[in-house]
Amino acid sequence: MAKGPGLYSDIGKKAKDLLYRDYHSDQKFTVTTYSPTGVAITASGTKKGELFLADVNTQLKNKNITTDIKVDTNSNLFTTITVNEPIPRLKTILSFRVPDQRSGKLEVQYLHDYAGISSSIGLTANPIVNFSGVVGSHGLALGTDVSFDTKEGNLTKLNGGISFSNADLITSLTLNDKGNALSASYHYTVSPLTSVGAEMTHIFSTNENVFNFGTQHALDRLTTVKAKVNNFGKASALIQHEWRPRSLFVVSGEVDTKSIDKNAKFGLGLVLKA
Repeated sequence: MAKGPGLYSDIGKKAKDLLYRDYHSDQKFTVTTYSPTGVAITASGTKKGELFLADVNTQLKNKNITTDIKVDTNSNLFTTITVNEPIPRLKTILSFRVPDQRSGKLEVQYLHDYAGISSSIGLTANPIVNFSGVVGSHGLALGTDVSFDTKEGNLTKLNGGISFSNADLITSLTLNDKGNALSASYHYTVSPLTSVGAEMTHIFSTNENVFNFGTQHALDRLTTVKAKVNNFGKASALIQHEWRPRSLFVVSGEVDTKSIDKNAKFGLGLVLKA
């Protein structure tokens, strides 16, 4: 794929990953094994209170075609077929879920040096059509994300955003929820080991502001610590350690600084790849 502005989903992604990725308050495990023929089988489970959710995913690769088949504890079958670059810079993705007959979707992505386009359509009689596009360069990008329900005849999503980046700083501004929410974010690389990020969202309908600030630091090449806090007094932290190649152990926690003795949450995560 070509280097360029990327897709609309890339706007603000680095700040969101720093602020939200890997934080959880549940017990999770993921185990991936590879067969001699290259088939990858991943089993994962999540314990939320007394509820346990699990799924098994099988991934098969044949040249430029990748097929993912996942079965969960509710007997749902999820299938995704990805064809990478049938022509240069183009990717097509077909996904559907059984037994949901309305879940089928076809998506096409195209990346250019000065544009990134993603369009999808539901495989039903009255589909939802989505289009997102970004124009610009690796340093400056402007884009929009729109969904239209052909059955109801109205827009279900209308978002827009702009991002600016250089070697150390990535900033973005997005307008979401049909103009009801305005979000600004930044990600700054302080050093090769340390990064900071922040996101502020203003909800016009309620006149509410939500602010998150976080940081990430690599203790060594195998261990990373992260911490964040929001304007409601919720503070979270995690430590992630790669105890063997491609295998991670994560411990995270969250407390309400306004009542530290109550509502503390802890999560454990284990990722194994053999």
